[in-house]
Amino acid sequence: MALRNALMAALLEGEASGYDLAKVFDASVANFWMATPQQLYRELDRMAAAGLVHARVVHQERRPDKRLFSLTEAGREALHAFTAGPPRPGTIRDELMVQVQAVDAGDEPAVRTALEERATAAEAKIARYEKLRTRLLDGRFEDDYLVEAERIGPYLTLMRGLSFEHENLRWCRQALRTLDLRARVRQPTKP
Repeated sequence: MALRNALMAALLEGEASGYDLAKVFDASVANFWMATPQQLYRELDRMAAAGLVHARVVHQERRPDKRLFSLTEAGREALHAFTAGPPRPGTIRDELMVQVQAVDAGDEPAVRTALEERATAAEAKIARYEKLRTRLLDGRFEDDYLVEAERIGPYLTLMRGLSFEHENLRWCRQALRTLDLRARVRQPTKP
């Protein structure tokens, strides 16, 4: 998937600045597409040059001018074409998984710390995602929201993000319990 497709999907919410898009990426898209703010701005410039987005400049007093981006008709057509094609199979590229794979020959305390940090990050994301879910539902039952909402894509991807982080948290805790158990069992007995 190209970054431009993720940006076009994010712009379905409406006009946004690069800064706004970076926040949207962090809150919703980060589980399935990572990009730095610099990558976002470069891609937005390329998309504007290709006619996929329109950029308008908003003059601000006491602040630098900002550019707001919106999808053009060509951008909507490109996004439609993207959704019509089959997605590539998903892949996992996670350094922590490699560290855990090598923990028996590696620095176990450092791997434990990394697992604890990942678990803490998952808990924080779960809390953030639950707040967003509550805001989206706005007091409605989920089934009502899914029938009545103008757009359900953001909600469905939010639910996938929640599942992903719950699984990250479960796995980290399981790995830490396993390391703890092995440490207890393998402790040398004192004479």
